[in-house]
Amino acid sequence: MTAGSLSLTAFLISLFSALVLGTAIAAVYGYKSKHSAGFLMTIALLPAIVAVIIMMVNGSLGASVAVAGAFSLVRFRSNPGTAREICAVFLAMAVGLACGIGYPAFAALFAAIICIATLAFEHFGMMQKRDAELDKHLHITVPEDLEYADVFTDLFEKYTSESTLKSVKTTNLGSLNKLNYLITMKEPGKEKEFIDELRCRNGNLEISISLAGAEGDL
Repeated sequence: MTAGSLSLTAFLISLFSALVLGTAIAAVYGYKSKHSAGFLMTIALLPAIVAVIIMMVNGSLGASVAVAGAFSLVRFRSNPGTAREICAVFLAMAVGLACGIGYPAFAALFAAIICIATLAFEHFGMMQKRDAELDKHLHITVPEDLEYADVFTDLFEKYTSESTLKSVKTTNLGSLNKLNYLITMKEPGKEKEFIDELRCRNGNLEISISLAGAEGDL
């Protein structure tokens, strides 16, 4: 299939195949996970977008440039982003590439094998145990005049693969703020180092880290 010989039927088959497969991939990676709705929607649509790009340039000298540009899009989730999310992005792109060059059946077979393997790994606990150990609640107390939005950014990038500010509340008659983050540590056993560096930024006020979902977390 070349750019000049691309028919409307072939275009629609490839496009809808990519959409269906993207939706299936999003459903698998969204199963029992905490991925955002925006991320899952991106995974669902990404194969179709990549497929159209490939169909539009297939057979031309710009094909290699287009493919390289498409794969560079992985950066949008790589910082921050878990290994699982990056894998989902690459899978969606690979499926889109296969559909775009005219092999939707092979794309479906490939996606099915990877998705079944993913579900099997999760079912037998090969990925969940480590994720559970690394998911934490982080509570940081800061002075009320501290601009906390960016003050910890470099430390989060150093020690965590994911961090989300879940809530902020005032305490001590409004002189302090308590920040509640949901984080995923990059490595186990780094909590003390992380806390020590955070203390240098929050004036040595109270900091606590606990397992996500642990009883007593606020």
